[in-house]
Amino acid sequence: MKKLLLIFIFATFCFSNELNTYLNSLKQEAKTKNSNFKEFSVKRGEEIFTSKHIGKKGKEIACTSCHGIDLTKKNENYFTAKEIEPLSKKVNPTRLTDVKKVKKWLRRNFKDVYNRVGTAQEKGDVLVYILSK
Repeated sequence: MKKLLLIFIFATFCFSNELNTYLNSLKQEAKTKNSNFKEFSVKRGEEIFTSKHIGKKGKEIACTSCHGIDLTKKNENYFTAKEIEPLSKKVNPTRLTDVKKVKKWLRRNFKDVYNRVGTAQEKGDVLVYILSK
């Protein structure tokens, strides 16, 4: 049992480093695009996450349309009605551990809500917002 716990803790630490590496690469890209950029912002991330836009299928949606306001709770996909597990790592420690999946879902969700790929700054802001929950 102890070995299993240690393996889980080690895997979580490694994935956290992988996410930190991804956030650092987004930060470098954001600085390249905007010389005034300093840090990602939870506040900007919240604004991006909660603001409504005419998105996929011409519907007015926000990230909260599928993920809800309380990221510690399950919610339902606006288009498919499939259940979505909580985004908060506090209640769902497996969230945001696979950077390949993080990139995939950021790309897909920005296209669904904004009808475009998010910028490096927007992605970083959204990620730090989610991580704050």
